[in-house]
Amino acid sequence: MIVKEIKTNNYLTKSNLPSSDYVINPYVGCTHACKYCYASFMKRFTNHPEAWGEFIDVKMCDKPINLKTIKGKRVFLSSVTDCYNELEEKYEITRNILKQLVNAECHLSISTKSSLILRDLDLLRQINDLEVCLSVNTLDEKFKDDMDNGSSIKDRLMTLKSLHENGIKTILFVSPIFPYITNIFELVEATKDYIDEYWFENLNLRGNYKSVILNYIQEKYPEYYPLYINIYLKNDLSYWQQLSDQIAFYCEEQGVNYINYFYHDTLVQEKKNKQ
Repeated sequence: MIVKEIKTNNYLTKSNLPSSDYVINPYVGCTHACKYCYASFMKRFTNHPEAWGEFIDVKMCDKPINLKTIKGKRVFLSSVTDCYNELEEKYEITRNILKQLVNAECHLSISTKSSLILRDLDLLRQINDLEVCLSVNTLDEKFKDDMDNGSSIKDRLMTLKSLHENGIKTILFVSPIFPYITNIFELVEATKDYIDEYWFENLNLRGNYKSVILNYIQEKYPEYYPLYINIYLKNDLSYWQQLSDQIAFYCEEQGVNYINYFYHDTLVQEKKNKQ
Protein backbone atom coordinates (compact mmCIF):
# COMPACT_ATOMS: atom_id res chain seq x y z
CA MET A 1 0.00 0.00 0.00
CA ILE A 2 1.43 3.36 -1.07
CA VAL A 3 0.50 5.96 1.56
CA LYS A 4 1.04 9.69 1.09
CA GLU A 5 -0.02 12.68 3.18
CA ILE A 6 -1.39 15.57 1.11
CA LYS A 7 -2.65 19.06 1.98
CA THR A 8 -6.17 20.19 1.17
CA ASN A 9 -7.77 23.60 1.67
CA ASN A 10 -11.25 22.37 2.51
CA TYR A 11 -12.88 19.04 3.34
CA LEU A 12 -16.23 20.20 1.96
CA THR A 13 -17.05 19.65 -1.71
CA LYS A 14 -20.33 20.53 -3.42
CA SER A 15 -22.16 17.39 -4.45
CA ASN A 16 -24.06 16.34 -7.56
CA LEU A 17 -25.40 13.25 -5.79
CA PRO A 18 -29.20 13.23 -5.70
CA SER A 19 -29.48 13.00 -1.92
CA SER A 20 -26.70 15.29 -0.70
CA ASP A 21 -25.60 18.92 -0.95
CA TYR A 22 -22.00 18.44 0.17
CA VAL A 23 -19.61 15.51 0.39
CA ILE A 24 -16.55 15.00 2.57
CA ASN A 25 -13.85 12.61 1.38
CA PRO A 26 -11.05 12.44 3.97
CA TYR A 27 -8.91 10.21 1.73
CA VAL A 28 -8.07 9.71 -1.93
CA GLY A 29 -8.15 6.03 -2.82
CA CYS A 30 -9.30 3.20 -0.58
CA THR A 31 -7.81 0.10 0.99
CA HIS A 32 -10.96 -1.99 0.41
CA ALA A 33 -10.04 -2.48 -3.27
CA CYS A 34 -13.60 -3.32 -4.35
CA LYS A 35 -13.46 -4.93 -7.78
CA TYR A 36 -16.63 -3.11 -8.85
CA CYS A 37 -15.75 0.31 -7.41
CA TYR A 38 -16.96 3.18 -9.57
CA ALA A 39 -14.59 5.50 -7.66
CA SER A 40 -11.62 3.95 -9.46
CA PHE A 41 -12.25 6.68 -12.07
CA MET A 42 -10.46 8.99 -9.61
CA LYS A 43 -7.15 7.73 -11.00
CA ARG A 44 -7.81 9.82 -14.12
CA PHE A 45 -7.51 12.95 -12.00
CA THR A 46 -4.90 11.94 -9.43
CA ASN A 47 -2.37 10.35 -11.82
CA HIS A 48 -1.67 7.43 -9.51
CA PRO A 49 0.17 4.67 -11.40
CA GLU A 50 -0.75 2.08 -8.77
CA ALA A 51 -3.75 -0.22 -9.16
CA TRP A 52 -6.98 0.82 -7.42
CA GLY A 53 -6.79 -0.38 -3.84
CA GLU A 54 -2.98 -0.17 -3.69
CA PHE A 55 -2.65 3.53 -2.88
CA ILE A 56 -4.20 6.01 -0.50
CA ASP A 57 -3.64 9.73 0.04
CA VAL A 58 -4.40 11.04 3.52
CA LYS A 59 -5.93 14.51 3.26
CA MET A 60 -4.59 16.89 5.88
CA CYS A 61 -6.50 20.14 6.41
CA ASP A 62 -5.84 22.94 8.91
CA LYS A 63 -8.98 24.89 7.97
CA PRO A 64 -11.99 24.11 10.17
CA ILE A 65 -15.22 23.08 8.49
CA ASN A 66 -17.51 26.07 7.96
CA LEU A 67 -20.62 25.05 9.88
CA LYS A 68 -22.57 28.01 8.46
CA THR A 69 -22.07 26.67 4.94
CA ILE A 70 -23.72 23.36 5.78
CA LYS A 71 -26.50 24.67 8.01
CA GLY A 72 -29.74 23.04 6.86
CA LYS A 73 -27.88 21.04 4.21
CA ARG A 74 -27.34 17.32 3.61
CA VAL A 75 -23.73 16.18 4.02
CA PHE A 76 -22.43 12.80 2.87
CA LEU A 77 -19.33 11.17 4.35
CA SER A 78 -18.06 9.90 1.94
CA SER A 79 -18.59 9.38 -1.80
CA VAL A 80 -15.33 8.21 -3.43
CA THR A 81 -13.52 6.58 -0.54
CA ASP A 82 -14.39 4.75 2.66
CA CYS A 83 -13.93 7.19 5.51
CA TYR A 84 -13.23 4.18 7.78
CA ASN A 85 -10.60 2.46 5.65
CA GLU A 86 -7.78 0.82 7.61
CA LEU A 87 -5.61 4.00 7.58
CA GLU A 88 -8.29 5.78 9.63
CA GLU A 89 -7.30 3.70 12.66
CA LYS A 90 -3.92 5.46 12.63
CA TYR A 91 -4.72 8.94 11.27
CA GLU A 92 -8.18 9.55 12.82
CA ILE A 93 -9.06 12.07 10.09
CA THR A 94 -12.72 11.02 10.11
CA ARG A 95 -12.87 11.14 13.89
CA ASN A 96 -11.52 14.71 13.90
CA ILE A 97 -14.08 15.69 11.26
CA LEU A 98 -16.87 14.21 13.40
CA LYS A 99 -15.67 16.28 16.37
CA GLN A 100 -16.35 19.37 14.26
CA LEU A 101 -19.74 18.12 13.06
CA VAL A 102 -21.12 17.30 16.51
CA ASN A 103 -22.59 20.82 16.71
CA ALA A 104 -23.41 21.20 13.01
CA GLU A 105 -27.05 21.88 12.09
CA CYS A 106 -27.00 19.59 9.07
CA HIS A 107 -28.24 16.15 8.08
CA LEU A 108 -25.23 13.83 8.10
CA SER A 109 -25.07 10.51 6.25
CA ILE A 110 -22.08 8.21 6.78
CA SER A 111 -21.37 5.27 4.47
CA THR A 112 -18.81 2.57 5.18
CA LYS A 113 -17.93 -1.12 4.91
CA SER A 114 -15.98 -1.15 8.16
CA SER A 115 -16.79 -1.98 11.76
CA LEU A 116 -14.18 0.64 12.74
CA ILE A 117 -17.02 3.17 12.88
CA LEU A 118 -17.97 1.74 16.29
CA ARG A 119 -14.80 3.34 17.67
CA ASP A 120 -16.57 6.69 17.29
CA LEU A 121 -19.85 5.82 19.00
CA ASP A 122 -19.17 8.49 21.63
CA LEU A 123 -19.31 11.16 18.90
CA LEU A 124 -22.04 9.59 16.79
CA ARG A 125 -24.42 9.57 19.75
CA GLN A 126 -24.00 13.36 20.04
CA ILE A 127 -25.03 14.15 16.44
CA ASN A 128 -28.71 15.04 16.25
CA ASP A 129 -29.51 14.36 12.60
CA LEU A 130 -27.52 11.29 11.58
CA GLU A 131 -27.89 8.12 9.57
CA VAL A 132 -25.24 5.44 9.10
CA CYS A 133 -25.21 3.17 6.10
CA LEU A 134 -23.23 -0.04 5.65
CA SER A 135 -23.00 -1.74 2.26
CA VAL A 136 -23.91 -5.43 2.15
CA ASN A 137 -24.86 -7.29 -1.03
CA THR A 138 -24.53 -10.90 0.10
CA LEU A 139 -24.52 -13.20 3.12
CA ASP A 140 -21.83 -15.30 1.43
CA GLU A 141 -18.47 -14.43 3.00
CA LYS A 142 -16.55 -16.09 0.18
CA PHE A 143 -18.23 -13.95 -2.45
CA LYS A 144 -17.57 -10.89 -0.28
CA ASP A 145 -13.89 -11.80 -0.03
CA ASP A 146 -13.72 -12.18 -3.80
CA MET A 147 -15.06 -8.65 -4.19
CA ASP A 148 -13.55 -6.48 -1.44
CA ASN A 149 -11.22 -6.21 1.56
CA GLY A 150 -13.75 -4.55 3.86
CA SER A 151 -15.02 -5.96 7.14
CA SER A 152 -16.67 -9.38 7.05
CA ILE A 153 -20.40 -9.53 6.44
CA LYS A 154 -20.82 -10.82 10.00
CA ASP A 155 -19.00 -7.76 11.37
CA ARG A 156 -20.95 -5.35 9.18
CA LEU A 157 -24.26 -6.70 10.40
CA MET A 158 -23.02 -6.68 13.98
CA THR A 159 -22.04 -3.05 13.48
CA LEU A 160 -25.48 -2.12 12.20
CA LYS A 161 -27.08 -3.89 15.13
CA SER A 162 -24.85 -2.05 17.61
CA LEU A 163 -25.61 1.31 16.00
CA HIS A 164 -29.33 0.56 16.15
CA GLU A 165 -29.08 -0.36 19.82
CA ASN A 166 -27.40 3.01 20.42
CA GLY A 167 -30.32 4.91 18.90
CA ILE A 168 -28.65 5.71 15.58
CA LYS A 169 -30.65 5.44 12.35
CA THR A 170 -29.35 2.46 10.41
CA ILE A 171 -29.39 1.91 6.67
CA LEU A 172 -28.45 -1.30 4.93
CA PHE A 173 -27.23 -0.35 1.46
CA VAL A 174 -27.84 -3.42 -0.70
CA SER A 175 -25.22 -2.46 -3.25
CA PRO A 176 -24.17 -3.32 -5.78
CA ILE A 177 -26.84 -5.87 -6.57
CA PHE A 178 -25.29 -8.64 -8.66
CA PRO A 179 -27.97 -10.11 -10.96
CA TYR A 180 -28.99 -13.65 -9.92
CA ILE A 181 -26.39 -13.64 -7.11
CA THR A 182 -27.59 -11.02 -4.62
CA ASN A 183 -30.63 -12.30 -2.75
CA ILE A 184 -32.30 -9.06 -1.70
CA PHE A 185 -35.18 -10.59 0.19
CA GLU A 186 -32.92 -12.95 2.14
CA LEU A 187 -30.89 -9.92 3.28
CA VAL A 188 -33.97 -8.02 4.39
CA GLU A 189 -35.40 -10.99 6.29
CA ALA A 190 -32.08 -11.52 8.09
CA THR A 191 -31.72 -7.89 9.21
CA LYS A 192 -35.11 -6.16 9.42
CA ASP A 193 -35.16 -6.21 13.25
CA TYR A 194 -32.39 -3.61 13.42
CA ILE A 195 -32.48 -1.79 10.08
CA ASP A 196 -34.48 1.43 9.75
CA GLU A 197 -34.20 1.78 5.99
CA TYR A 198 -32.89 -0.10 2.96
CA TRP A 199 -31.24 1.42 -0.08
CA PHE A 200 -31.04 -0.61 -3.28
CA GLU A 201 -28.56 0.01 -6.09
CA ASN A 202 -27.89 -2.10 -9.14
CA LEU A 203 -24.46 -3.17 -10.36
CA ASN A 204 -23.27 -0.77 -13.03
CA LEU A 205 -20.35 -1.87 -15.15
CA ARG A 206 -18.21 0.68 -16.91
CA GLY A 207 -14.54 1.46 -17.48
CA ASN A 208 -11.76 -0.97 -16.68
CA TYR A 209 -13.69 -3.01 -14.15
CA LYS A 210 -16.39 -4.04 -16.61
CA SER A 211 -14.22 -6.79 -18.09
CA VAL A 212 -12.92 -7.74 -14.63
CA ILE A 213 -16.43 -8.48 -13.35
CA LEU A 214 -17.59 -10.21 -16.53
CA ASN A 215 -14.51 -12.45 -16.51
CA TYR A 216 -15.19 -13.25 -12.86
CA ILE A 217 -18.80 -14.23 -13.61
CA GLN A 218 -17.67 -16.37 -16.56
CA GLU A 219 -15.21 -18.23 -14.32
CA LYS A 220 -17.18 -18.52 -11.06
CA TYR A 221 -20.81 -18.41 -12.21
CA PRO A 222 -20.75 -19.65 -15.83
CA GLU A 223 -24.47 -20.46 -15.70
CA TYR A 224 -25.18 -16.72 -15.34
CA TYR A 225 -22.65 -15.48 -17.87
CA PRO A 226 -25.08 -15.37 -20.87
CA LEU A 227 -27.52 -13.41 -18.71
CA TYR A 228 -24.80 -10.89 -17.80
CA ILE A 229 -23.97 -10.53 -21.48
CA ASN A 230 -27.62 -9.65 -22.15
CA ILE A 231 -27.66 -7.07 -19.37
CA TYR A 232 -24.23 -5.48 -19.76
CA LEU A 233 -23.35 -5.88 -23.41
CA LYS A 234 -26.78 -5.96 -25.05
CA ASN A 235 -28.33 -3.39 -22.67
CA ASP A 236 -31.34 -5.53 -21.76
CA LEU A 237 -33.02 -3.60 -18.90
CA SER A 238 -35.83 -6.10 -18.31
CA TYR A 239 -34.08 -7.75 -15.34
CA TRP A 240 -33.80 -4.44 -13.47
CA GLN A 241 -37.33 -3.40 -14.36
CA GLN A 242 -38.76 -6.66 -13.03
CA LEU A 243 -36.60 -6.59 -9.90
CA SER A 244 -37.59 -2.98 -9.24
CA ASP A 245 -41.25 -3.99 -9.33
CA GLN A 246 -40.59 -6.96 -7.04
CA ILE A 247 -38.77 -4.76 -4.51
CA ALA A 248 -41.59 -2.21 -4.49
CA PHE A 249 -44.25 -4.89 -3.98
CA TYR A 250 -42.30 -6.72 -1.25
CA CYS A 251 -41.28 -3.63 0.73
CA GLU A 252 -44.72 -2.06 0.61
CA GLU A 253 -46.38 -5.33 1.62
CA GLN A 254 -43.92 -5.84 4.50
CA GLY A 255 -43.90 -2.19 5.59
CA VAL A 256 -40.17 -1.85 4.88
CA ASN A 257 -38.75 1.65 4.38
CA TYR A 258 -36.63 1.79 1.23
CA ILE A 259 -35.17 3.92 -1.54
CA ASN A 260 -34.52 2.52 -5.00
CA TYR A 261 -31.37 3.96 -6.62
CA PHE A 262 -31.54 1.76 -9.73
CA TYR A 263 -31.88 4.84 -11.90
CA HIS A 264 -29.03 6.74 -10.27
CA ASP A 265 -27.83 8.44 -13.48
CA THR A 266 -31.35 9.72 -14.13
CA LEU A 267 -31.62 11.08 -10.59
CA VAL A 268 -28.26 12.86 -10.92
CA GLN A 269 -29.33 14.47 -14.21
CA GLU A 270 -32.66 15.56 -12.72
CA LYS A 271 -30.80 17.25 -9.85
CA LYS A 272 -28.49 19.06 -12.29
CA ASN A 273 -31.49 20.27 -14.28
CA LYS A 274 -33.01 21.81 -11.17
CA GLN A 275 -29.87 23.74 -10.28
